[in-house]
Amino acid sequence: MTNQQLSDEEITRKLHAHPQIRERIASILSVVEADSAGLKRADDAEERLVEEVRRMGQEAMQAWALGQIEQTEQEVRHTGRAHREGKKN
Repeated sequence: MTNQQLSDEEITRKLHAHPQIRERIASILSVVEADSAGLKRADDAEERLVEEVRRMGQEAMQAWALGQIEQTEQEVRHTGRAHREGKKN
């Protein structure tokens, strides 16, 4: 894992590119700042945070996979290795 420093603007740009991650971050911050109603015990807050991080991980993996699919499709189109139409010989 690389330890790269991103500017606030770069983080904001990346979060706007991935709104599902931005929503998860906002939800985590609401727990941290005690904005969530009904979270009076540490166990409840921990359970909510663990669930939010788990969901964020799933959504991040899905976004990564979609990016990989798009990148592979572009590579295949660029190299001309795929034929979309025509009769199989």
